[in-house]
Amino acid sequence: MNILKKDILAALENITAPGEGKSLVESNSVKNIVIFDKEVLIDVEIGNPSLQAKKRVEVEIMKIIHEKVHQKIDVKVNVIANITEKPKNQIKGKEIPGIKNIIAVASGKGGVGKSTITANMAISLHKMGFSVGILDADVYGPSTHLMFDLADAKPRSTMVDGRAKMMPVENYGIQILSIGFFTKPDEAVIWRGPMASKALNQMIFDANWGELDFLIIDLPPGTGDVHLSIVQALPLTGAVIVSTPQNIALADAKKGVAMFQQENINVPVLGIVENMSYFTPDELPNNKYYIFGKDGAKNLAADLNTKFLGEVPLIQSIREAGDFGSPAALQEGTKIEKIFENISKNMVAELVKRNKNLPPTEVVRITTMSGCSTK
Repeated sequence: MNILKKDILAALENITAPGEGKSLVESNSVKNIVIFDKEVLIDVEIGNPSLQAKKRVEVEIMKIIHEKVHQKIDVKVNVIANITEKPKNQIKGKEIPGIKNIIAVASGKGGVGKSTITANMAISLHKMGFSVGILDADVYGPSTHLMFDLADAKPRSTMVDGRAKMMPVENYGIQILSIGFFTKPDEAVIWRGPMASKALNQMIFDANWGELDFLIIDLPPGTGDVHLSIVQALPLTGAVIVSTPQNIALADAKKGVAMFQQENINVPVLGIVENMSYFTPDELPNNKYYIFGKDGAKNLAADLNTKFLGEVPLIQSIREAGDFGSPAALQEGTKIEKIFENISKNMVAELVKRNKNLPPTEVVRITTMSGCSTK
């Protein structure tokens, strides 16, 4: 099934926006259309905030697309009320003084090794001579403090221009802040979206990061509240997507790329890293076993016209190093060190192109947690 955006827009020409007297397209009510195979996601903004009006528009959109485009399309409609009053809990976007590049590391799916890639890429960049910090933005499942042997660490307070600020905790030359510093290891973090966003906001702007070449933000899986808060709060320089080779992970990684490439977000995707690419047993060093499939992320990068930054095989010592709080990239003269060095060099090369060819990314102003306005 080949679904085209122009066909969706043509179908929406047949629906009148409530109170507008024009079609949804003519009144510029259609804010975003994202197509994933047989799934179509549509954001529509209307002036009538009533539940009845929202439901009517949603039903009419689903009906007309099934009639005019294809009966088997999975249509998901997000109807946003255009309310002019200032939203609550809105993070004011601003740059962090002294930080040159802010890189988000994301994955559409959990369990693909995103935090492992973040930790080892940070170590490799530090070895290359860059000053690096990590913000662990996975507020519900933080792990960076564990991977850097900082389970019992607590950030200190310092005075900056008469104001108390948190000092990131340093290990192996990396500046780190994580929600894991402020929670007990045996307790779940049970927060609603605004609480998580507020905690994240404090770690971003109430910290004394100092001068950094890179601040790497380890995002949680998916595309939820925390992701929206990040793109709203910070002018991201770029994003790195992590995936494993199997189809289910690639489908989610594709959505992660699409999130950053949406017109109203527009954060450059610097590339895709494939984790758990293959397994080579010690006793058969010349053999490669593609347990989760072969070249999945590489092919996805080619399909999306995005750089493939490199592959990380299944190596037991990478997992053990993370568990013991000593990232594997610290191991001098090893295959693992070289793997992460090449990935980091490829990322920096893409970043140089991005900074040369594109203007700084603007902060996205998000008016609701279910949809985005323009910048």
